[in-house]
Amino acid sequence: MLLTVLLVQILNFALVVAMPLPTPNVHRIGQIAMALRTGADPSGLLRVTDRDSAPLLSADPGDARFALRLAADLAVAADRVRGMRMGGMPLGIGDAVFRPRPPGANGLRPPPDRQDGGGDDLVFGRFTVSLKLPDGRWRSVAPVSTGVDPWRWRILLWLVVAVLVVAPFAWMLARRLARPIRLFAFAAERLGRDPRAAPLALSGPPEVMEAAAAFNEMQARLNSYVQDRTTLLAAIAHDLRTPLMRLTMRLEHAPVDIRDSAEADIQEMDQRITAVMGFVRDMNRPARRQKLDLRSLAQSVTDDFADLGKPVTLQPGDPIVTTGDAPALKALLANLIGNAVKYGGSATVRCAVAADQIVIEVIDQGAGMRAEDVPFAFEPFFRGEKSRGRDTGGIGLGLASVRAVARAHGGEAFLENRAAGGMIARVVLPA
Repeated sequence: MLLTVLLVQILNFALVVAMPLPTPNVHRIGQIAMALRTGADPSGLLRVTDRDSAPLLSADPGDARFALRLAADLAVAADRVRGMRMGGMPLGIGDAVFRPRPPGANGLRPPPDRQDGGGDDLVFGRFTVSLKLPDGRWRSVAPVSTGVDPWRWRILLWLVVAVLVVAPFAWMLARRLARPIRLFAFAAERLGRDPRAAPLALSGPPEVMEAAAAFNEMQARLNSYVQDRTTLLAAIAHDLRTPLMRLTMRLEHAPVDIRDSAEADIQEMDQRITAVMGFVRDMNRPARRQKLDLRSLAQSVTDDFADLGKPVTLQPGDPIVTTGDAPALKALLANLIGNAVKYGGSATVRCAVAADQIVIEVIDQGAGMRAEDVPFAFEPFFRGEKSRGRDTGGIGLGLASVRAVARAHGGEAFLENRAAGGMIARVVLPA
């Protein structure tokens, strides 16, 4: 920021030093008096106009002195001449300053058309002088306006150049100031998708480093909290297997009808424990990112289902090369296709790239889900009881695992009912 301000000041100083001073408009008293007397100016530098109304009378002493000088040159009464400066520039009038010097002084000589001792006094700047004619009208003389003066154009051009020179530095300054905010926004969005993402780098000004350190500490605490809950869930699931095994052994001496129903319940509990353990294992498994062809990966999953006689098809298309965790993405596809086959009877898989995103869609022809259940479909252990019965339903961790894998890859998972029937499970990943 200081460098940018210094650069602006250097440019301003260069403007003062390098820019030539503006040349003021200079007119002779004799030239002005001649224009007032004849009503015309042969040089074309003065504009002469006649009007009926009297001009304003200036109270400025310099303007009064200017009018008196012209009245003396015109040999008329002082009240018949009025002068007024314009544009804020003073008029240079008077023998003491602007009277031409005698011949030989500094090499200056009076003009050859000088008629008296004062006709060649000089007038600087813009002005308006008026003479009252014998018929009562007023004749006014003023310099011809030529629009914007050249020196103003030069200053304007210099300012444009200065803006072009300073703009890159200002742009870099703005980016440097906004970069920490963008990093925090990106980190917050990434934390919502993947809590195990790498922490923010501690760099930049001290205030930014302190905020980044606080953000990293918050992320570490959130991960610790989630890890503690996951570990607790895994420990409970693991410890439940021991009493289930004892129950199975004790049921060997129970009546047949009681033993069969109890063994079915124990088997269901064991399946749930296995599913929970698998979910926890998948969530804690470190990701191994590698370059892969997503369409080939989807083809291998659909082929596995087709070998089992399931009605699963993959729509053709170009290869989709991306970087990801192949086992996790394969499990994601298997979960979506398995759900579509189980609850919809068939599955159609589409993979495409659109707007720098990879879109995976699995479409089924089933009965769909209730609209109020769709927002909760990816929650762990959630099941739409009315649309998917307990006898065919799973544990409720398949879609939760799908969303976790999608977010770990920087994407998101969605579920929606089709207007023509069935559902679409859509996963969006960054290309």
